[in-house]
Amino acid sequence: METILNISLPPTGTIGELWAIVDRPETQSIVKEGPFRGKTIHELWVEYRTSIFGSSRVADPSPRFPLLCKILDATETLSVQVHPPETQAALLGGESKTECWYLLHTQPGAILYAGLRRGVTQEVFRNALKTGSIESLLYTLPVKNNDSMFIPSGRLHAIGKGILLVEIQQNSDTTYRVFDWNRRDAQGHLRPLHIEESMTSIDFSDYEPTLNDKASGIIANSPYFRVEKWNLDTPRLAIEPNDFGIFTCLTGSITCAHQTYRPGDFFLVPASMKTVQLLPCERGTTVLRTRLQATSIKKQVRSVAP
Repeated sequence: METILNISLPPTGTIGELWAIVDRPETQSIVKEGPFRGKTIHELWVEYRTSIFGSSRVADPSPRFPLLCKILDATETLSVQVHPPETQAALLGGESKTECWYLLHTQPGAILYAGLRRGVTQEVFRNALKTGSIESLLYTLPVKNNDSMFIPSGRLHAIGKGILLVEIQQNSDTTYRVFDWNRRDAQGHLRPLHIEESMTSIDFSDYEPTLNDKASGIIANSPYFRVEKWNLDTPRLAIEPNDFGIFTCLTGSITCAHQTYRPGDFFLVPASMKTVQLLPCERGTTVLRTRLQATSIKKQVRSVAP
């Protein structure tokens, strides 16, 4: 985050995760400048729904802004984990989470773990957990810069070391760790795991998923959000009528409403700015555009639409 995106980090400690746009009880995004300066995104969602997020969002029943946008910096391979689907989350007292990843930077040999190798059953997986030897059961995908992947709830996954990525997800902080590579802390203790919660949440029919098709420009098309990659060679209208957009600068630089954004910057274009354009400042400028889907769509999907 610091060397590639020029994000200023605290001088001590290890920072692996940045919550860029967030409406959680424990932390909030705050408007930096303009007429809403100092207000939280939660206040905008509750008090200014139509002007900021559009008339199409008035009926959304979510008590908090439904998305959470992050940057993850994995200098070591992260734990193998799963996020519960809606039904299991309700039973376990957690929150459902579907997410997607866009890889900003990868070191040579970087891999993602996603889903299971074909033929792995729940019984085989549980037995391997007992011996601490599940790595051979996980499906691995070699990755490079600008790859992306959709992670629906229920998909077993882990981010390999040497990957810097943008994550767009449902507003949830529920993660069940099922395996942590048998690592021990300085006192020799294994990290706490959530075996039973994970076993009831994992989709054991989710075999060998693929990375997104780069040509489609679609990073995720789920019932909860749609994420697209835009290559900006010329100015482009930012949002659709009666809607808003969240933008993440990936490469180059971009000007919007007299503000300039560079790689790693996030900004929200409100519905009231219906004619504002994105103006690329240099060749090769790319952004992610994230928007909510219609609230009437409830069924979860398992793949990215072409």
